Amino acid sequence: MAVVTDFPGTCGSGSQEITFTEVPGRAAAPVTPSHQAPLGVSMSLARRLQLLEWASKANAWIVEDDYDGEYRYAGPPLPALKSLDGNGRVLYAGSFSKVLYPGLALGYLVVPESLRARFEEAARIGSNGSPQLTQAIVADFMREGHFSRHLKKMRLLYARRRSMLASALLKAFGDAVRIDLKSGGMHLIARFDGLGHSDSELARRAQQAGLNCQPLSARRIVAAGDEGLLMGFTNIASAAEANRLAVRLRAAFG
Repeated sequence: MAVVTDFPGTCGSGSQEITFTEVPGRAAAPVTPSHQAPLGVSMSLARRLQLLEWASKANAWIVEDDYDGEYRYAGPPLPALKSLDGNGRVLYAGSFSKVLYPGLALGYLVVPESLRARFEEAARIGSNGSPQLTQAIVADFMREGHFSRHLKKMRLLYARRRSMLASALLKAFGDAVRIDLKSGGMHLIARFDGLGHSDSELARRAQQAGLNCQPLSARRIVAAGDEGLLMGFTNIASAAEANRLAVRLRAAFG
């Protein structure tokens, strides 16, 4: 199977034209339409429909990785590609690692009915699967309505924590920082264009101070491009803690 690699719908600004490479035989397009990592952009509804139309015409597959689509803080929820798929072209993958607990080691794949037997056989041969007790507990948790209430609570909590970190960074750095907040996800991007250092150097200094910031440039595949620091916010407990961390970061940058 060939993989379509030049589909820009998951990381573009929304104004790019969608193009596909002609490949022999069957093709597949792996995408993260809800929240692209690391930039956090979402694929528009128009582009989702365009991608589905391409898959139908090309008899191709779309692998939709919805790894944290439940965490959306602004705007209405975007429909999953799978919910729009009328021709059975989407394989929808997800897990409970980010929405419940990583230790569950429990994921899922929703495939078209025509492929179910083949995937069941592949799963049976390829692994022992997840413990049935774990699956039953999570199923009951969802069936009884606890899962939806949990997600609502965590969305509100993470939205507050994101706001606390963004406010603390602006307070500590002022005009020296630009905060890039997208509609969802579990991290923000802080850009320090005026400090005179690369994002990799700033990340190194932050890590030396015990702060786990990651450089955006480490994720790109071209020599030059956007820079910034990826910062998680889900473990920030209070505004006071966010302020202390921002002050530590400023001191680390010198």
